[in-house]
Amino acid sequence: MKITSVRPWLIKSGASYWGEFLFVEVSTDEGITGWGEITTTTKIANRALTAMLRQIDKMMVGEDPAHIERLWHKLFRSFTYMGSRGAAVECLSAIDIALWDIRGKALGKPIYELLGGPVRDEVALYTHPDQRKFTSKEGVIAEIRDIVKSGHTALKFDPFPYQGPSADGRAREQRDGYLDGSMTRKDEREAAELTALIRETAGPDIEVLIDAHGRFDVPTAIRLCRTLEEAGNIDWFEEPCPPESVNALKQVREKVNAPISWGERGHTKWDFVPILENKLADFIMPDVTWTGGITELKKISALCEAYYIPVSPHDAAGPINVVAGAQVMMTVPNFYKLETSEWNLSKYDHLIDVPLDNSNGSLKLNRAPGLGIEMNREFLEANVVE
Repeated sequence: MKITSVRPWLIKSGASYWGEFLFVEVSTDEGITGWGEITTTTKIANRALTAMLRQIDKMMVGEDPAHIERLWHKLFRSFTYMGSRGAAVECLSAIDIALWDIRGKALGKPIYELLGGPVRDEVALYTHPDQRKFTSKEGVIAEIRDIVKSGHTALKFDPFPYQGPSADGRAREQRDGYLDGSMTRKDEREAAELTALIRETAGPDIEVLIDAHGRFDVPTAIRLCRTLEEAGNIDWFEEPCPPESVNALKQVREKVNAPISWGERGHTKWDFVPILENKLADFIMPDVTWTGGITELKKISALCEAYYIPVSPHDAAGPINVVAGAQVMMTVPNFYKLETSEWNLSKYDHLIDVPLDNSNGSLKLNRAPGLGIEMNREFLEANVVE
């Protein structure tokens, strides 16, 4: 079997927070096709990655898609001189996922059977409230109650103002052109009040996780974490500082009590080694579409297992992100929970051939080969971004 093409699919979809998804299709001369995805956050990134994938296509044609490990290194090393992290690894991630999809289909087995077999029957989830409904106290209470009723036992949210898109479609730091890392006392108080309300509504048995989105300086992160510890008995504080500085994370780590979660912006196993060696996180949360695909997520999970650190993959994108992470987590002993962007995953139904079953707060993978889902080509073709 030989690869005949690597095709990016940049599409419009209301199921995406940013209005677009970037999928990748790898085709072969035996008619077996594999699908991957890149978690996307900005339109300029989507278009840059699409251009890169069209160039990568030229070096993949004619390769054997079963040689997943060799092709991982071939792609990774093709960018080494200028740095293989970042966008290069995001392209690599999507292709790696697609290659595993092809391998599973060729052998007639789900991917988790090729990674050592399952250690669990289903994949526990944590999820997000729809914060667009947080326009009143009643709206907050209704949304949190819906999550609890759905069977999820953990939820995550960002209580801090200005993180989401503004009226002009850009986050605060993008409008200002830099990240100042601060938070006013007023905004801090509002974040504490929201966290306290969510904790009260969810009850003592639901895990409440806080996402700081890696945007605070050291003293602000420490202050905010301490405030939320007191307000809501939080179960983790995620990415308190930007990921570029391990020392900043260390300073926060030494001054707060809440467990620290880190890793959605980590690229490859090498980014996670200093975090583990320096005991800087209680949970590790790689994104399978950013960190190097299924191949690398499995390796990072094994690294964490040696340190007895639980793995909780990040997800903020589409159905392939969810399912690819779940395929790996079916095989990982030190697994915590898999993230989903909303508690109701029916928003993905128009993209795939079978709905995702996340009843009672856990994902049930079917036994179809590869990823276990097929993309709706008719919808993709009708919604391609020119």
